[in-house]
Amino acid sequence: METAATSDDKPESETVRVLVISHGHPELSLGGAEVASYNLHQGLKAVSGSQSFFLARVGDGYPRHGRSALMGVADAEDELLFHADEYDPFLISNRNTSDLQSDLRRFVGSLKPDIVHFHHFIGLGLEALHVVRDALPDSTIFVTLHEFLPICHNHGQMVKTGTHALCRTASPIACHNCFPDIEPGTFLRRKQFVQSMLGLADRFITPSRFLAERYQQWGLPGDKISVIENGLNVREKAEPRRLKNDGDRRSRFAFFGQMTPYKGVDVLLDAVQRIPEDVWGDDASLTIFGGNLERQPEDFRAKIADLIERTGNRVRFAGPYQNKDMPALMRQVDWVLMPSVWWENSPVIIQEAFFHGRPLICSGIGGMAEKVRNGVDGLHFLAGSPEDLSDRMSETLENKDLWNTLRAGIKEPKDYRSSAREHLASYRSAIGSRFSAGPALPGELRQSA
Repeated sequence: METAATSDDKPESETVRVLVISHGHPELSLGGAEVASYNLHQGLKAVSGSQSFFLARVGDGYPRHGRSALMGVADAEDELLFHADEYDPFLISNRNTSDLQSDLRRFVGSLKPDIVHFHHFIGLGLEALHVVRDALPDSTIFVTLHEFLPICHNHGQMVKTGTHALCRTASPIACHNCFPDIEPGTFLRRKQFVQSMLGLADRFITPSRFLAERYQQWGLPGDKISVIENGLNVREKAEPRRLKNDGDRRSRFAFFGQMTPYKGVDVLLDAVQRIPEDVWGDDASLTIFGGNLERQPEDFRAKIADLIERTGNRVRFAGPYQNKDMPALMRQVDWVLMPSVWWENSPVIIQEAFFHGRPLICSGIGGMAEKVRNGVDGLHFLAGSPEDLSDRMSETLENKDLWNTLRAGIKEPKDYRSSAREHLASYRSAIGSRFSAGPALPGELRQSA
């Protein structure tokens, strides 16, 4: 649980100046972490007691305006872009430290925030934490962890290369088995470097308890980790899909997301083609809202093409979508499917589905199993098993009361203002305790989600 505020905490009458740093701006790169970081910025601006500024990294696809890495954002005086394109993904490192030392250091030194909150460091590099700590020795640094990138070189998925089997513990030998060209000693040095950089942070935030526990096992101090759910910034709520007749079924399924091997689209398509014809009927359908299949490995694209042929007219592809389109898309569907074969953390699609009152059918692992309660507001199936997913989908088609039962169990997800208030409370506590912290409590995780 969150620890109680101490007398050294920053008084609530004082405004906390916060700099939120993200690896992308949602106007330029629409991903879950980008949206989460921007929602926090907007939430801090909307609640009393805080002043927020937003710095987002841009790379090769965005032209640099001049010698400085810093660039403005149109019609946003409290937002800036930082150009960084010399990134080392293995060490999560920025080879161009001169821009960090000059432009980033100058910016944070001028802004003088009380809190510097890194919502991600991809592209910017972990050296950015060192620059901020050196420039602002009295400021407090927060880091939000979204996936397992510091732990796992395989895109932070904790999934083994080749087999896509779930990985439960990283070690130099296990990582070497996934990447035979990289020696175990190199992975050990990677861990030492990453942990030393993260050690510059005062507090860590994770949106799920599952992720917090994994990072504690890896070596981050549990007393410095807080669990705070990302806030959702959606205003228009989609009403349930209108049924033509009282006896009609809730038989419209949908997948939202990128069509990558980790998202389990192949598992989903395989499951759909296994459902018996008399169960599927003429009214059921699966719509896939997503894209980027053309960027995936050739063998995966071939597998998807074969599965599409086998599913026939049961599946249709609607292509990529924008967040603003979500209410209209949700009106078309009854069930949201999340068949990911990696652990996931706190996918925004879960919050969006619950906001619109749609039960989920998801893999029963990681953050999905934590956020979706089996038999209460959704259903779990065995991760990676098209047979079990087929059974769960058949269950929803054969039990007409199940949709209403699960919908009634859905809790309203946390909005961006509520999330911002919880962050602000954590900021105030951390400001006072940074130099006056008591003894650590091993194994303790703060929980406020």
